[in-house]
Amino acid sequence: MFQRLREDINSVFDRDPAARNFLEVLTNYPGLHALLVHRLSHWLWQKNLKWLARTLSSLARWFTGIEIHPGATIGRRFFIDHGMGVVIGETAEVGDDVTLYQGVTLGGTSWNKGKRHPTLEDGVIVGAGAKILGPFTVGAGAKVGSNAVITKEVPAGATVVGIPGKVVKRDEPDTVTPLEVDPERREAMRRKFGFDAYGVSQDMPDPVARSMQAMLDHMHAVDERLERMCTTLRSIDAGFRDSNLPELRDEDFANVLADVDSCCGPQDEPQGDKTADAQDHTESEGGDTAARRRQNG
Repeated sequence: MFQRLREDINSVFDRDPAARNFLEVLTNYPGLHALLVHRLSHWLWQKNLKWLARTLSSLARWFTGIEIHPGATIGRRFFIDHGMGVVIGETAEVGDDVTLYQGVTLGGTSWNKGKRHPTLEDGVIVGAGAKILGPFTVGAGAKVGSNAVITKEVPAGATVVGIPGKVVKRDEPDTVTPLEVDPERREAMRRKFGFDAYGVSQDMPDPVARSMQAMLDHMHAVDERLERMCTTLRSIDAGFRDSNLPELRDEDFANVLADVDSCCGPQDEPQGDKTADAQDHTESEGGDTAARRRQNG
């Protein structure tokens, strides 16, 4: 018992640099308090003392803001950082070395009996506010981003973000072989279509940027295949002629640039020009007023 307690406390030191000493962790970490009460309430639940187990669980929720159903199975070195608002359902299973942050829900999507809450394998990290809902497995070493909503299985080692959750990084490569694209040709394609992937690199977990990058890679592959087809046709038929593709000109985007200028306004306009424009505007107004007077007179 004391060995497990020491192990739980050491896991706090390993994952929270703000932890300073043994006494501080033991007395001021609600995640540790909720875990210790759950160890006892889970033992009572297994002994079929369910009312007493639920009562202890409710007391722990009042004091810590963390609700762990006594029927949930929690592994070793489990760490809840901050903890307020964490909810773990009855049939949830949590492996070893798992970390949860505040506001996390391990919930269900069904009122049926049986397994209805998720299983988190060893080493999973779940960010603040994330919701993992349903009887599926989150693979070992996976990471769930803050405020993500996960409703289907997560591969081991993957990183999942968004609503609904999307895998943006995997430990193992996808089964489909990616296109072999020359980096220089890829950069030329980006400049041609005016796309810079929002200023992020391909390794960053931005699903939109990755989708756009995949489209550009596909366009590059199609462009290269068309060039090979034209070369083959010229070698077969000397009379074959192919025309060049139209270039993207700045004039084609004049309306877009005009909209940007009208929205944002000129930023470096010389003060002298502004004064001259104001003077011309004043003289124009004066001339119009004199003309109206002559007309009315």
